[in-house]
Amino acid sequence: MSTKNTLTGKVRFSYANVFEPKASEGDDREKYSVCIMIPKKDKATLEKIAAGIKEAADYGTKAKWGGKQPKNLKLPLRDGDIDKADRPEFAGMYFINASSNMAPGVIDANKNEIIQRSEFYSGCWGRALIHFYAFDTKGNKGVAVGLAAVQKLEDGDRLGGGGWSSDEFGDDDDEFDPNSIM
Repeated sequence: MSTKNTLTGKVRFSYANVFEPKASEGDDREKYSVCIMIPKKDKATLEKIAAGIKEAADYGTKAKWGGKQPKNLKLPLRDGDIDKADRPEFAGMYFINASSNMAPGVIDANKNEIIQRSEFYSGCWGRALIHFYAFDTKGNKGVAVGLAAVQKLEDGDRLGGGGWSSDEFGDDDDEFDPNSIM
């Protein structure tokens, strides 16, 4: 059973696979997914997430885990300062990974569908419509996050490299001397 949808406040997106599903490492099932980075100062969103996790865990305890909450229950909310300490973009953030078997809605600030894939990318800012659910798979028990839709609100620095600027091409009159590298 899934809980009701939860709308986040302004978050940053990473590992954005919202237009085409991908299989995660060690799993051959392709899913749409995104890492949702929540600023630690956004108490309202964090309270909504905590409530969604609790509701899903309570349901799991009653309906999936035999009336007892497992000791090693896997929870989706993680601390970027601890779990991604080597990644500066995660500083001051909590994060959750959300996924879906079906393509999520992808809209802009005016609620228009985003069709151009380059418009929604890892590093942009927006909101996410998610839901929490209990799972019991292959001995692992916990709460996971389903992805319903994402809304881009504003651009941000792209994450994951691959970006470029026309300034990197220099001036047209730059000459290359092949002997300079010998």
